[in-house]
Amino acid sequence: MALALLSIVTVYWAGTRPGFDPYGWLVWGRQTLLGSLDTNAAPSWKPLSYIFTVPYALAGHRLELRLWMITVVFVSLGGMLFAGRIAYKLTDAPPQRRWAGIAAGVFAGLALLGLQDYAHYVLSSQSDPMIVTLSLGAIDCHLYKRHRAAIALGVLAALGRPEVWPFLALYSIWCWRAVPSTRWWVAGGLAVVVVLWFGIPALTSRSPFVAASNALGSGRRLTNDKVFGTVGRFLDLNELPVELAALVAVGFAVLRRDRVVLGLAVGVVLWVVVEIAFALHGWPGLGRYMFEAAAVTVVLAGVAVGWLLLLGSEAGRSLPVRVPSWVGAVVVAVLVVSLLPAALSHLRSEHRDLRQQRLRTAEINRLAPVVSRLGGAARLRACGEPLTRLEYQTMLAYTLQINVAKIGFKYGQAIAHGNPIVMYTPTSHGWLVQAMHQTSPGCRSLPTAG
Repeated sequence: MALALLSIVTVYWAGTRPGFDPYGWLVWGRQTLLGSLDTNAAPSWKPLSYIFTVPYALAGHRLELRLWMITVVFVSLGGMLFAGRIAYKLTDAPPQRRWAGIAAGVFAGLALLGLQDYAHYVLSSQSDPMIVTLSLGAIDCHLYKRHRAAIALGVLAALGRPEVWPFLALYSIWCWRAVPSTRWWVAGGLAVVVVLWFGIPALTSRSPFVAASNALGSGRRLTNDKVFGTVGRFLDLNELPVELAALVAVGFAVLRRDRVVLGLAVGVVLWVVVEIAFALHGWPGLGRYMFEAAAVTVVLAGVAVGWLLLLGSEAGRSLPVRVPSWVGAVVVAVLVVSLLPAALSHLRSEHRDLRQQRLRTAEINRLAPVVSRLGGAARLRACGEPLTRLEYQTMLAYTLQINVAKIGFKYGQAIAHGNPIVMYTPTSHGWLVQAMHQTSPGCRSLPTAG
């Protein structure tokens, strides 16, 4: 309840609006209710957002937007809790030194927010931070032997990113063999993934694989050195001290023969390998697609903090030589201090980004009054193909309440065709709405372009 309240306060305090993709997801919700869903255009098909925006669309145009934004913040902030819980459990501190586990959890939870551009994607209502929470939640549920919940969260994560699929498949095989009571959950979960990823596009687009085809040829893809380029994008997500601390945890895990921690480390590597394969195939391989692996790296760093604080105790005797307890405390202090400059830099960067997002919000908010003054969305839709800059395509579709595929962005080509068009162009003082090639008497009163 506290997290939900914090999420609502955050959304209204931030005063931001969704990015390009989320506006498209909101359009999907409304158009589904109208029976006219079209997933051919951007954004690429992702079922995770769809299962939220469809029921939210029942609440109406404006409330759908708010509900989605609050959901993103709420679920994303939950990742801090799961990261902390996992680090606390894996530290396995004895009762008299429980504070070491708490320190590990606090470090992991706070460090998660330090991922590169993480706050930006939360406040712009992207699904990537949500998938981080779902992935960490699945790990947490497995550690506490809540296998059905782990499968459910894993399925939800798999509805957001295809990188989850290999991990869900492996876990499903393990559950099928080791926990027979989960077999119906496994079968049902895999069916949900297949139907939602491929069934809905098969009915609403040119191909069941429209998401894959839309992702090809992205302007943000790596054009050369895709292997090391992808690795570099992953390493940029966390600060170097965090990554070094994660390596310390792996070293301790080898000495302690801790299979869970080593398994998480292997999972990080496999996730990056999968992303490299995707990049070689021609997909973007963006850093945010590896948030999940970076989040597990943060958890490993938190475990390192806990284990370092246990040095010198019975629980910390994993090294071949006796190490005084103060050594671990000093190393943790150095780690924390080394992260302070980066934390301050992150805060400044996020503050600048928030200022830019608020300016963008003010620009977006100026469009609705213009549309209303010119007769409303229905009248403007009837006056021809809407045109705008590509970056505003999904936002305009949401404002005019039509499919994204019906919003053009190639001005020259549309003008040359001679068909009726209405152009929406942002200016420093608002939006310039101009009509061309109008034949309907009801549209000839619109401002015309020279």
